[in-house]
Amino acid sequence: MRSVNECFDNVKEDYFKFLNKEKILGNSKAEKIKSLKKIYIPMSFWIDNKYRKKGKTLFIGFSGGQGSGKTTISGILEIILKDYFKREIYVSSIDDFYKTLEDRNKMSHKIHPLFLTRGVPGTHDVNLIKKFYAFIKKKKFKKFKSPKFNKLIDDRLKAKHWTNIKKRPEIVILEGWCVGAKPQLNSLLKKPINILEKNEDKDLIWRKYVNKKLREDYKNFFSMIDNFVFIKIPNFNMVFKWRLLQENKLNNKRYSKNKIMSYNKIKRFIMFYQRVTLQMLKDMPKVASIVLTLNKKHQINKIRFKN
Repeated sequence: MRSVNECFDNVKEDYFKFLNKEKILGNSKAEKIKSLKKIYIPMSFWIDNKYRKKGKTLFIGFSGGQGSGKTTISGILEIILKDYFKREIYVSSIDDFYKTLEDRNKMSHKIHPLFLTRGVPGTHDVNLIKKFYAFIKKKKFKKFKSPKFNKLIDDRLKAKHWTNIKKRPEIVILEGWCVGAKPQLNSLLKKPINILEKNEDKDLIWRKYVNKKLREDYKNFFSMIDNFVFIKIPNFNMVFKWRLLQENKLNNKRYSKNKIMSYNKIKRFIMFYQRVTLQMLKDMPKVASIVLTLNKKHQINKIRFKN
């Protein structure tokens, strides 16, 4: 029978290489080993077990507030599932399915100016996501390309830069801040949640459209996901702090200064996400199969498996 220690010995080298590459430097080596043994390896055993029970491609939705660590944890799970379980795994981000800048420009003129800013439900190309799922599910699999979005140019890359998927994935992880989000009651939309809504969405057009998309298009594609993993953040204030750290990481990678968001721009940017994020903190712990609880030090201090 496979064991945690056997898995640890198999993946530890690639795990530490990945953490160094991603500049995950905060915790001690002992804490990183503990996280691998107590959090990431048990998660991988759980996911592999779900795949074996299903017998065909397993779709995992992975959500949590901005900067909570979805991308990093997804990368760690990919290492374990590939190195130890020998699974064909593909990790995708809902960010890569954002509508093009041109399409969002059209939305901003036709529906509401706030749709020029990517992020909220309604700014993703849901049809493209459905095509992605359909290609993977085809009886006779054929290689295809998955889109890539570049946040620094705020636009989708041209198809020649998309990711080639040559083999049918056994496990797909779709990570993104709003994956699995549910709509609110219309009555809850009336009261503005921040100054962005108060000053720039006085007539509720933006809020109502986002909510409508969650109730219809997004509900439809979220239903294609087998299981959800959710990172529960301590409070919304931490989103700003962690989003700032993300931006500083881009800065450290020597991106052009004018492409990095300023303090005030980040503060405004996260207001677009606030309403849906707060609702997800209420809803997702009830529906997610795995809930990871973060403390204010950005450490996972609790993991809960639902089934």
